[in-house]
Amino acid sequence: MKLALSCPRCEFAVTEPSVWSSAYHCAQHGEVYPLRCAFTPSRDGLDGVLRGAEVPVWVPWPLPQGWLLTGFAAAGDERSGTRGCSVALSGPNPVGGPADMMLISEEPGVGLGARFAGLDGPDPGAQFAAGPPVGLVQYANHEFPLWQVDTEGRAAFAGEVSGSWLWLVLWPETAGMLMVEPLPLRDLRDPGQDLVLPFGAPSPQLPD
Repeated sequence: MKLALSCPRCEFAVTEPSVWSSAYHCAQHGEVYPLRCAFTPSRDGLDGVLRGAEVPVWVPWPLPQGWLLTGFAAAGDERSGTRGCSVALSGPNPVGGPADMMLISEEPGVGLGARFAGLDGPDPGAQFAAGPPVGLVQYANHEFPLWQVDTEGRAAFAGEVSGSWLWLVLWPETAGMLMVEPLPLRDLRDPGQDLVLPFGAPSPQLPD
């Protein structure tokens, strides 16, 4: 199956490599890692994301009560490997109604996390981490701080884990209440895991 490719920072289609350039290009952002979104919420879709992943493929584990995995996206190609990865989840909002979550890991400058957070730049911005952290994630018996990112219509948090940016974006904004307690994470690339992952309908927050 040929995946539709777009810019990880916007909705523009990318120009594929040619005899003049080995990179993908966006008319607005220049050279980019192409974003691939046609990964179904299934074991096959997850396997597609895991192949060539150079950054963590995060999942909260154990999952919050009632939450399901609802899709994946990857920024990169066969030449570069996956340099940015998004794992989508859906479940109940702690204050009522449905909610969506996106966990994004990426190398600096990819811009995938900023896109889901609704920011113009590729990274959290100049004022990032100016104050105290507001949340924590746990991985491999260590805690890593997250700072809130100034955005609208959602709750967004960012920090650094294992040398990569970690973004956590939740819709609606009230779903940010999930970060009151430290969120335990697993990197699905790690060997020796036998997790039974529940999958749901495709997330509305992933690009088509």
